[in-house]
Amino acid sequence: MSHGTWSATEWSRRIKAGEMTVREAAELVYERIEKNEKNYHCYITVKEKAVLLAEAERLQQRIDNGEFSESPIAGVPVALKDNLCAEGMRMTCASRMLESFVAPYTAEAVRRLSEAGALIIGKTNMDEFSMGNTTETSFFGETGNPAAPGCVPGGSSGGSAAAVAAGECVFALGSETGGSVRQPAAHCGVVGLKPTYGTVSRYGMVAYASSLDQIGPLTNTVEDCAAVLSVIAGKDEKDATSVAREDYDFLAGLKDGIAGCRVALPKEYLAEGIHEDVKQALLAAAAALEAAGATVTETELGMTEQLVPMYYCIASAEASSNLARYDGIRYGHRTGDYGSVQELVARSRAEGFGAEVKRRILLGTQVLHGENYENYYLRALKTKEVLKRRFEELFATYQYILAPVAPATAPKLGETKTLLQKYLEDIFTVPANLTGIPAISVPFGRDKKQHPIGIQLMADRFCEKELFRAAYVLEQAGERMQK
Repeated sequence: MSHGTWSATEWSRRIKAGEMTVREAAELVYERIEKNEKNYHCYITVKEKAVLLAEAERLQQRIDNGEFSESPIAGVPVALKDNLCAEGMRMTCASRMLESFVAPYTAEAVRRLSEAGALIIGKTNMDEFSMGNTTETSFFGETGNPAAPGCVPGGSSGGSAAAVAAGECVFALGSETGGSVRQPAAHCGVVGLKPTYGTVSRYGMVAYASSLDQIGPLTNTVEDCAAVLSVIAGKDEKDATSVAREDYDFLAGLKDGIAGCRVALPKEYLAEGIHEDVKQALLAAAAALEAAGATVTETELGMTEQLVPMYYCIASAEASSNLARYDGIRYGHRTGDYGSVQELVARSRAEGFGAEVKRRILLGTQVLHGENYENYYLRALKTKEVLKRRFEELFATYQYILAPVAPATAPKLGETKTLLQKYLEDIFTVPANLTGIPAISVPFGRDKKQHPIGIQLMADRFCEKELFRAAYVLEQAGERMQK
């Protein structure tokens, strides 16, 4: 097995066993960045090599002293989506608005990674302020897909997914508002998890839509995903939405199987609009779960047509509020040409934000304006509660919901689509964010163009351990298919 195909837990085991050093791990990853970055542009910021190697040497001493004996990721190189703060590092959100901003503190999830002995490589490219699903809205340029050359990596955490797929890090953190970890994971052929809302602290993550946002890992294996979540999850007094859980050992029982479990397969996910190759992969995934002892039943989900309008109404309204702070006065881009305070704010925001961010701010402002607040925003919130109850009904009978991640595999870079077509690509991922449940994307075969297909599993709130068990079964079946 080559260095590039080791899992994060395997890298860490070998480092702690003295079979390789943290410096060697850092050098291997850095070599890949130097070789591949011109083709993929996964990163916005990469630490200078000398700085990184010095950090690796210090980390090695701590590992040798036994500081991280219980950590499953000690010594492992990790990348961070560039909306996560790391003290002293540039944090841009892929926007001109924050082009030169240096974080004065560290996000809680990032702090937990460092305390577990992970080695931070750099900050990855993303859709500007997480608004997009192709990583083409970045002020710093698009990211390519190592698993599907010439195609988008998905978004908004596309840089993180692409970096994992290219071997430019061993695992990465991304963030989700409506599928921004799972969808790029599917397009790049890696594993991506959206945890239960509140499981991972959002402190130090730049907000898009606060009631929907959640940090999640992108990894090469399901086991790595469980290991990383075990590290970053936990109650945080700095985030009032974070919750305390009784058990954070998400690796326990990973390989126990799913015999006797019940899986729902919504009939809507087999209807028109889904690419035939994705549909066949979904049916093959259902067969694999049944072969593992589960019962898969086609059922009605309902509310499918309301999902995307509901999501964009809520997300845009919250984005409009969250992004109001970027005014050219307190921090962020400031225009050099203004005659009044009002002109300063208007021009700074016009110059600092890209087209997609402006579009969502305008949509959110309109949704919150006057009678629209009750007619659209409050109505969307009420519909969200109905959706939650529908999922609660499903989970009273089923342990899992099986679904595609996206209607099709990765489209080509620069492919022209209407806004409606782009927004509809979120239809299979937004339910997990709207209901707060955990969901995972697992690579499962390829289409006729040999582009990766991702299959999604959802479980009830706080059931990540059960979710990982089913995902592991799916992962093993997918690997057998490739042989």
